[in-house]
Amino acid sequence: MKPDLGISQEHLNEINDLLNHVLADGNVLYIKLRKFHWNLSGDNFMELHKLFEEQYDAVAEAIDEVAERISTLGGIAIGTTSEFAELSLLIENPGKIPSNQEMIKELVNDHETIVKALRKFVDDTEEKFGDKGTSDFLTALMQAHEKMAWKLRKYFKGS
Repeated sequence: MKPDLGISQEHLNEINDLLNHVLADGNVLYIKLRKFHWNLSGDNFMELHKLFEEQYDAVAEAIDEVAERISTLGGIAIGTTSEFAELSLLIENPGKIPSNQEMIKELVNDHETIVKALRKFVDDTEEKFGDKGTSDFLTALMQAHEKMAWKLRKYFKGS
């Protein structure tokens, strides 16, 4: 049974497509956070180890919420690594283990890339598609990524 939420099927399809992009970015970021968590060494090891764990736990929860939002709107959430790689704005670097500072910088850039995409999606879902629920949902997700980027940025002087 299709949802009758006051949003046209065409708009629901576009919203679910947009949400699958958000899902892809979240999954790529999650995998990267795990990789970096596993491969930390040197200065601030334990502190960063715990911070990365905190972030991948938060991202994992957000991923589930995005997938459930897609289902709520009658869509189908993508779920393969090839789909995530195809739809994500984030870039992976297989076989490379950056320094701790490079990891932090890369994660800040990834969070900020996600924030910029979400900022556009917030506007689109409300103004273009008339979906205030998804707009609010994405606003909260954007704020969470802003905060995660802020915490990481604090590892650089003058931040």
